[in-house]
Amino acid sequence: MRRVLALLAVLALPATPVVAQHADHAGHAAAIDPALAAAVADPLREKDRARDKYRKPDETLAFFQVAPTMKVGEYAPGGGWYSRLLGLYLGPKGKLVGLYFDPTTGAFSAEAQKGIREGAAKYPAEVAAWSGQPADRFAAYPLDAVPEGEKGTFDRILVMRMMHNLLRWNIADHEIRRMRELLKPDGMIGIEQHRARPDAPFAFTDGSKGYLREADVIKFMEVNGFSFVGRSEANANAADPANWPEGVWTLPPSLSGAKDEADKARLRAIGESDRMTLLFRKRP
Repeated sequence: MRRVLALLAVLALPATPVVAQHADHAGHAAAIDPALAAAVADPLREKDRARDKYRKPDETLAFFQVAPTMKVGEYAPGGGWYSRLLGLYLGPKGKLVGLYFDPTTGAFSAEAQKGIREGAAKYPAEVAAWSGQPADRFAAYPLDAVPEGEKGTFDRILVMRMMHNLLRWNIADHEIRRMRELLKPDGMIGIEQHRARPDAPFAFTDGSKGYLREADVIKFMEVNGFSFVGRSEANANAADPANWPEGVWTLPPSLSGAKDEADKARLRAIGESDRMTLLFRKRP
């Protein structure tokens, strides 16, 4: 992976030519499905709603062309913020599947491996409880334990603010290729990721700071069997300089390293990170 990252640093194109190449897919807000709008506004999301202004879930999922009848995988569900919304949106007519790290990649301790498998086992019941939908509308698997019959059956897989971890843990190739196997021939992966400046040095964009260069992510996905469909600026934040010495965790919600309340207020005024929102289609 270190060799791949170095290659990407050399091959990565500046952002402007990529925009020009795919201009017909960028900068145009997708229509919001009424069922999605209803899920976003659902009272069950009351505690999650404060972050909507940063995460723009309605615009993001519309750009990813997620429909309520689809089978959608959410990779590394984590704290469940998107799972709760997707459960409301997909539960009635679709299928939501939590896709967990492959514990056997070597990136995880024995304790972490156990936690990954336990998290996957609990996921369907948790999403059912959050959303009020039947548990059989949900499933979850670590990527080393996905049933063979699941391959080629997913319409979408969402990778939300996780690519930096896959790169710094040296498992990105393995995990993305496993996800590719799960997608239908025309299936797509949607990626939301903290965005570095196009000229940020490689030492800052290797995943350790949370920020990646957009051109690097595009090239990485193309190398791993995907075609770039386009980008959305729904999650852009021009106020983020994306050069924090301690990484993206300086900003909300972490506020890591904030010295006092005044410092926290200054960082909250900036908001959450500048993020790329990219869509890729599985290539034959």
